[in-house]
Amino acid sequence: MQASHFWVNGHLVPVEQAQVSVLDHGFMVADGVFETLKISGGKAFAVDRHNRRLRRSATGLGIKCPTDEVINGAIDEIMAANPAFELGRLRVTVTSGIGPLGSDRIGGEPTLVLSVAPQPTWPATTGAVLVPWMRNELSAIVGLKTTSYAENVFALEAAHKHGYSEALFLDSKGNLSEGTGSNVFLVQGDSVVTPSVRTGLLLGITRELTIEWAKSAGINIVERDDLQAEDLWNCDGAFLTSSTRDVQPIGKLAQLSREDELSNQRELSVPEVIHQLAAIFAQQTALNYNP
Repeated sequence: MQASHFWVNGHLVPVEQAQVSVLDHGFMVADGVFETLKISGGKAFAVDRHNRRLRRSATGLGIKCPTDEVINGAIDEIMAANPAFELGRLRVTVTSGIGPLGSDRIGGEPTLVLSVAPQPTWPATTGAVLVPWMRNELSAIVGLKTTSYAENVFALEAAHKHGYSEALFLDSKGNLSEGTGSNVFLVQGDSVVTPSVRTGLLLGITRELTIEWAKSAGINIVERDDLQAEDLWNCDGAFLTSSTRDVQPIGKLAQLSREDELSNQRELSVPEVIHQLAAIFAQQTALNYNP
């Protein structure tokens, strides 16, 4: 079951007719921001939190962002016009609108596009590979969810080539940072640790909720900016969080060289605390779909 309609600049349109100008700065120079929301049972998850982050990203990039009222109305329209996916994804994209053939902006109206698609269910465990390219924690757009995703596309393609679903980055100091579209957590003995924002990662909504709900349940998760590659090989378990993965254990790890060779391959067991965190996330989601 596929989507039948997208939402483009104020109008629902059939998917085959959905289009933006070739002069749109989002197309020309990736001058835009976006959010991906999980759809389950015909409802979009954590709308308010995603709206807040979208606004933060747009403000940080200097793009005028449509109001929550406009975005929420568009969400209602696109959800009503499409099949009630049991599991899917909703993408909200905002660009700076029409621009010149360069990096300058002309200060026009932003472009707003909403699109939906079914989402395959992730397997019980997944694989992640540490790639040799860094996440720049000093970037001008650090912490913003922008459409400038070429580095992520490149790294993810390298991971897929070797049979892994996610690529993990270190920052410029050699500290563990994040995946291309996920955050990473490690189990070290009795502790659960995750990279801090100082490593250049994007603060994921699922990451945020996992930490909040875990602490409410008495599970302490510590954010650190000094996790090293060696911590991946020495940890007792690891998992990823993202809007579509929720809490997903990592079952295998490896390291990729610039020569496209794998090393340090290892399999991981799934400690009980990861099962507990996944159960807490599922329970809390069932109680409140807009936490």
